[in-house]
Amino acid sequence: MRVLVIEDDATLGRALQEFLTDQGYATDWLADGKRALNALANHSYDLLVLDLNLPLIDGLQVLTTLRRDGSEIPVLLLTARDGLQDRVAGLDAGADDYLTKPFELAELAARVRALARRHLGVARSLIEFGNLSFDTTHRECRVAGQRLALSVRELSVLEMLMVRAGKVVTKQQIVQGLSALDSDFSENAVEVYIYRLRKRLEGKGAAIQTVRGFGYLLEVEAN
Repeated sequence: MRVLVIEDDATLGRALQEFLTDQGYATDWLADGKRALNALANHSYDLLVLDLNLPLIDGLQVLTTLRRDGSEIPVLLLTARDGLQDRVAGLDAGADDYLTKPFELAELAARVRALARRHLGVARSLIEFGNLSFDTTHRECRVAGQRLALSVRELSVLEMLMVRAGKVVTKQQIVQGLSALDSDFSENAVEVYIYRLRKRLEGKGAAIQTVRGFGYLLEVEAN
């Protein structure tokens, strides 16, 4: 999943980018509303973490512009403003949730996960397919109760395939979901991670099929 953080405080912005990256999200960080709108117009994101108090264009205007233009990206507002009116204005403008500064990173992570599940149409934190179970809270996959040793990127690719099980996931969708603005993640890298996952999943009851010309499909492994 690809996340964009808009926060003008450099220390906090870098910390959020590093934290969310460690959580398994491809995360970009920008510091003003003008650059935010430009990035959102030219790149695909699954979630926006948006500070209200921004230079050039404030967060509320960024949000209003997005919704006016038809964007349905989930938005989590960050604000140091304690007033009820500001929170109401943000929610009425189309925000999905908010956090008031200061906040605990664990709560931020929980709210990001909840918005991600809602965006993907997954109600529970546990995604199951065949013998596989993926815990989106603890970022781990188990096979018949045994933890599967996977890297952060491998987990992210597997999560995309499990969420869309039965549907083809294209290479470009995987690239968009896992790329950050400063990353060189490519379709060739996708092939590497798919190869590794296939090896990890051998004999585990699920298999990744290549649909030539389209992408990849997670299926129950044939006996």
